[in-house]
Amino acid sequence: MTDTPPRRALVTGATGFTGWYVAKELLAQGFQVRALVRDPAKGGELVQAGMEVVSGDLRDAASLKQAVEGCTHVFHIGALYREARFADSVYFDVNVTGTGHLFEAALQQGARVVHCSTVGVHGDIEGIADENAPIAPGDVYQESKVQGEELFQDYLRRGMIGACFRPAGIYGPRDTRFLKLFRTIRDRKFRMFGSGEILYHLTYVEDLARGIVLLGTHPAAIGETFILTGARYTTLNELVALTAEAVKVPPPKGRLPIAPLLVAAAACEALCKPFGIEPPLHRRRTDFFTKSRAFTSAKAERLVGYAPVVDLREGLGRTAQWYFEQGLLK
Repeated sequence: MTDTPPRRALVTGATGFTGWYVAKELLAQGFQVRALVRDPAKGGELVQAGMEVVSGDLRDAASLKQAVEGCTHVFHIGALYREARFADSVYFDVNVTGTGHLFEAALQQGARVVHCSTVGVHGDIEGIADENAPIAPGDVYQESKVQGEELFQDYLRRGMIGACFRPAGIYGPRDTRFLKLFRTIRDRKFRMFGSGEILYHLTYVEDLARGIVLLGTHPAAIGETFILTGARYTTLNELVALTAEAVKVPPPKGRLPIAPLLVAAAACEALCKPFGIEPPLHRRRTDFFTKSRAFTSAKAERLVGYAPVVDLREGLGRTAQWYFEQGLLK
């Protein structure tokens, strides 16, 4: 009887939010996990969890070739997200050129790839969007992710094996991007701008991580692109009300007109960007009040059995509990 060869997965972005959960899920499913980190000093938690940590950078092709060596799978979660201090060219250096380096290494190794994109590639949407919705990026980050997807398709044609996914609104314990919303609601400083009836779609990170690993193991995922979301979308008004419930305060009342906020955000960006300062108010932050985001994961459910199970109320409650435990909410 021949022993089954071990499955070894390289995870980029494992020191980040989603990447950490993907790496944990891989361990739980019996993978040997190798985490790519730029600074090995930040990999202590990964090592304690039973992962191998290797030093590398998406912009360094040689380091990626070494990192992928011996791996059966590559889960590419790492990316440069939106920060005003970076020049536009840096997004393409990391999210496009660097992604290409990783794909090339995976192709040469024969590793199966799962590539993380974003539902942001669809830009402004109408109704409930699926994978066939128009591609219409609205900022440099989204454009870099579109080009990353184009590279993915190119490498599929060259013989790489893999799947691509577009996640929506990732949240859960360890996340800090939604902390400001929880904190302003908890401190009773939140103000609703506009009607609050736009649609919003959140994805609990543990559900997402299970879905991502599924795309790396299910035969029907190969060559496909999927949207991965939570079980349901909601209105912004309901999201705010459920968050208030999670942080144990009454839901905020009243609302303000949106137009002055949009003007202030544009002016703030214009003043801060030349100095490389992260503006306290971005136009993309105003998207929270103005852009509907509702998607369907029907394709992933049908083809690979993706099935998110954490209800929005439960997920927000778990997230709030973690914030309280970490002292991030008083």
